[in-house]
Amino acid sequence: MNTSAPTDDFVREIDIHTLLPQQEPMVMIGQLMHFDMQRTVARTTIAHDNIFVDANGRFSPSGIIENIAQTCAARIGYINRYINHRGIQIGFIGSISHLSISELPAAGQTIVTTVDIGEEIFGMILAHATVVADEQVIAETDIKIAVRDEEVNS
Repeated sequence: MNTSAPTDDFVREIDIHTLLPQQEPMVMIGQLMHFDMQRTVARTTIAHDNIFVDANGRFSPSGIIENIAQTCAARIGYINRYINHRGIQIGFIGSISHLSISELPAAGQTIVTTVDIGEEIFGMILAHATVVADEQVIAETDIKIAVRDEEVNS
């Protein structure tokens, strides 16, 4: 297994839909910005018609959590597609802990989500995620993702 990190230019060109089990309107990340085995970074501009944008034009806490989970899913998708040469796997949020949201981003605003892997064992991924908007941390959490071994048809 070749786990060397690709260039950021390479990952920015990847169609995010090829890495995720989710499809529209449930896709909550726009572009993979960086990938290595320890860190994944995704950028997203919150669409005005996003299903997690509330009546006040703010991206809801559920949307932030889904954005974090999909950043984890993009990492898994990258590993499967480009390293292990397999299909997409489904992951499930096992737990969210130490969640802190200081601000809800507005529709039209761009957020950058960074997921740092702590441990990966027996199909469980333990990670810390940070969401930044306008160079300010607006959300942080620890997340556990359980990954099913089966691949989905895509």
